Amino acid sequence: MNLEDLKFQLLDYKGLQTLVAWATEEGWNPGPHDALVYWATDPEGFYGYYHEGELIAGGSLVSYNGEFGFMGFFIVKPEYRSKGLGRQLWYQRRDQLLSRLQPGATIGMDGVLAMQSFYQQGGFEIAYRDERHEKIGATYAVHTSISAIDQQNLTDILAYDQQCFGFARPQFLKPWLQQPEGKGFQYMENNQLKGFAFIRKASNGRKIGPLFADKAVVAEELYKACLNAAVGESVYLDIPVVNPAAVALTQKYETTYVFECARMYQGKAPVTDIHKIFGITTFELG
Repeated sequence: MNLEDLKFQLLDYKGLQTLVAWATEEGWNPGPHDALVYWATDPEGFYGYYHEGELIAGGSLVSYNGEFGFMGFFIVKPEYRSKGLGRQLWYQRRDQLLSRLQPGATIGMDGVLAMQSFYQQGGFEIAYRDERHEKIGATYAVHTSISAIDQQNLTDILAYDQQCFGFARPQFLKPWLQQPEGKGFQYMENNQLKGFAFIRKASNGRKIGPLFADKAVVAEELYKACLNAAVGESVYLDIPVVNPAAVALTQKYETTYVFECARMYQGKAPVTDIHKIFGITTFELG
């Protein structure tokens, strides 16, 4: 196979669904409704290589209003690995994303351990480690301040999300919070939003993301609400290790470490309140 013969092109929705299927096979545990939300977020944000009309590699290069970009879903079909096309595709994806962003805009990604040195060669620096933790859902008494996310509070939730993510992303968060088989929880105190969380169905069990909260006691109540929503199922939470309160939460609930990534940025890291981040939203879109 000649690398020059590969066709680099925008994926359609079916192509994105193929990436999600590959991610499932790789054990990344995406959700069955992820593709719908990702497509709604940025239908021009998914590219891949085609060889003789067959998609053989791909990934995301999502733009958030041209202000911030995020790369994920970087997958090469197993039979085409170790041929140099992954390196070529990654750089093409990065450059394509840069062309879609404002000059000087930052790109983020979550890199697995084995690839972090490669990403550093491509201009990315590690901001912090992310660890995935697993616990079996169970029934807990939940604080009276916890309730289902109220769509009337969506403006406050979007603003809170921006504090934690660094950029506005309503085109992502609105469909994310409304996806089938998902449940969102908010913590209200004196009519003020103090945190929120969302748990969705995954290929295996359920995944929490995001889990954002003003302080540890709020995060714990939101975490318990999510565990209540998945009794008997595996529940996964991706914590930023740089937040000691998030680490303490997993220790208190005796979770099982699964694997880790690192949040990496090319350019200036977004301004976020890391102490409010107890669970990142997704490794694929940030």
